[in-house]
Amino acid sequence: MNCDKKDLLLYAVTDRHWLGEETLYEQVEKALKGGATFIQLREKELDTAHFLEEAKEIQKLCREYKVPFVINDNVEIAAEIEADGVHVGQSDMEAGDVRAKLGADKIIGVSAQTVEQALRAQEHGADYLGVGAVFPTGSKADAVEVDHNVLKAICEAVDIPVIAIGGITKDNVKDLAGSGICGIAVISAIFGQKDIEAATKELRERTQNMLRN
Repeated sequence: MNCDKKDLLLYAVTDRHWLGEETLYEQVEKALKGGATFIQLREKELDTAHFLEEAKEIQKLCREYKVPFVINDNVEIAAEIEADGVHVGQSDMEAGDVRAKLGADKIIGVSAQTVEQALRAQEHGADYLGVGAVFPTGSKADAVEVDHNVLKAICEAVDIPVIAIGGITKDNVKDLAGSGICGIAVISAIFGQKDIEAATKELRERTQNMLRN
C-alpha cells in the first residue's frame, strides 16, 4: 500500500485517555465520520492480548472507511494483523529494519526532529515523516519542540511527504501555512474534544485552508 499525500491530510493518533463511557472503536468511528484520513493506533499501557484485539477491531473499521491504518511502535503486532504499516520513533527501530520485517508494500512512518534524522529515515526507506513537536504539547512528556524554520528545512530536504505533529489545534493550525507539510497529526485536537465528529470536520476544513495558503 503506497502512502498517498492526500491520505496524510488529517492523521488521527488514538489515545484512550479521554474514553470516558465510550470505547476506542466508537471514538475512532466518530473521527472517521468527521473526515480523518489516516489512523494510528497508539497504545502505551495495554498488554499484548488486548492490544491485538483492539488493533483487529479498529483495522476492520478503517478498511470500511478505506483509510490507512498503522500501529505505533509495535512492529510485531503490525506484522501479525497485516496492518497497513507502522510508525516508529527515532529510538525504536531503523526504517530499514522495519521494512525487512514488514515487507515492501507496507507504510512506514518515522518521527524526525532534525534535517539529518529526516534524510537518514528517507534513505532507510521511510514513506513519510512525522515532524514535531511543532507547538508545546501535553501528550508526550519528552516531546522536543521543533522550530518552524527547521520544519520548513526538513520539508525542503526530503522527497517524501512530511506531516507536522505536536500541540496542533484548530486555532494554531493556520500558523503552519507555507511550511511545506502535506498534513497534520493530532491526538487531543480530535480525541480530547466533546464532539469528536464535529471537531474532526472543522479541523479538516481548517487544515485544507492552511495548505492552500
